[in-house]
Amino acid sequence: MFELIRSNKRRSVLLVVVFVLVVASVGAAIGFVVGNGIAFTVVALVISGLIAFGSYWKADKIALSVSRARPAPQDEYARLHNLVEGLCIAGGLPKPAIYIIDDPAPNAFATGRNPNHAAIAVTTGLLEMMNRVELEGVVAHELSHIRNYDILVSTLAVTMVGAVALMTDMAIRTMWWNGGRVSRSGDRDGGNNPLALIGIVLLVLAPIVAKAMQATISRKRETLADVSACQLTRYPPGLISALEKLKADTTVTHSASTATAHLWIEQPMSGVGDDGKLGGIHKLFDTHPPLDERIALLREL
Repeated sequence: MFELIRSNKRRSVLLVVVFVLVVASVGAAIGFVVGNGIAFTVVALVISGLIAFGSYWKADKIALSVSRARPAPQDEYARLHNLVEGLCIAGGLPKPAIYIIDDPAPNAFATGRNPNHAAIAVTTGLLEMMNRVELEGVVAHELSHIRNYDILVSTLAVTMVGAVALMTDMAIRTMWWNGGRVSRSGDRDGGNNPLALIGIVLLVLAPIVAKAMQATISRKRETLADVSACQLTRYPPGLISALEKLKADTTVTHSASTATAHLWIEQPMSGVGDDGKLGGIHKLFDTHPPLDERIALLREL
């Protein structure tokens, strides 16, 4: 377990580096398309560095704001606060900030940069659906993300994936306005420039790669968080029952977005479980492993 956590931290550092390289590649692609590859690559590296630095300090606030989370008053949500406090004592963790999201869909997520600067957000739908034991399992899952340092890279991904999407969208719109014919030399026949063509391909592929990386971030960490939660509560049936209720529920989490989908305890967006002809491709972008697999693993504990 602890070796997995150490490995998780190493992969997190590597993942941030890869994200920076993806953003730099997008900058180079924009440069090749509009006429100055080196300058745009340097600019993209600076921007990606600033994004990574800013995300480290502010991405949790962004994730909470995007999800329309509000602080949970202790007198109004005493049961939730008591569960979090008890599990934090058992796990040797500082108590995170607790937020409520007014959404009928049952879901929850954790965010922050480290255990001392973390937050947990749960929907009103989750509080209504889960009994105490099941809610304890869900809270333990989110606290495990905090203890395992999943929250840092997952929270960074919110802004970094968004940055890649924003840069590529702006570049493609610029190409559209210019007719896609701006060359490196500044003339209007850049469409035959092979570097420009490579740049266009990179602009198309970059958001896809970023989304696939976002999905990989979550899938690799959800199973570890499930197992860690059972270690924390000493009662796997609680989390199993909670996941079974989440599986039976088909409500879409309206407070979620594609940028924050990987943060939640289960896939919050619609369209999950596609078994059609393109089902295999769609699974590449699923931010969570199937609930059936997660439940089956926990039953083996």
